[in-house]
Amino acid sequence: MSGNYKFHNHEGLYFVSFAVAKWLDVFSRNEYKDILIESLSNCQNKKGKEIMAWCIMTNHINLVFRCICPERPEQVLGDLKRYTSNQIVKAIKENRRKNRKEFMLGHFKNAAKNSSIVNHHQLWR
Repeated sequence: MSGNYKFHNHEGLYFVSFAVAKWLDVFSRNEYKDILIESLSNCQNKKGKEIMAWCIMTNHINLVFRCICPERPEQVLGDLKRYTSNQIVKAIKENRRKNRKEFMLGHFKNAAKNSSIVNHHQLWR
């Protein structure tokens, strides 16, 4: 199955769901959840994404949105995933608590090895 989202109506309302690689429970920690929430807010305020609803689970997010900007929905969603991936991996690396740090980074690194578009760590499936 293609990893790319297909949006056929630029102004349409869409439901998307994307999961953390290996379904790891990243969002059980507030500091990582806050990065995602801040990024969603940024998409609303600066990217022209109108978010109707979102639900963050411990290992995935559900999102209902539409674009009210010239950018295509797949571009805005790709930017959101790329930015949150980089920021969350950075936050995990900088976290002083070691209890799951190496475990998660190891899984994200292995997931990236199987991807043709991700070089270092793949947070999202």
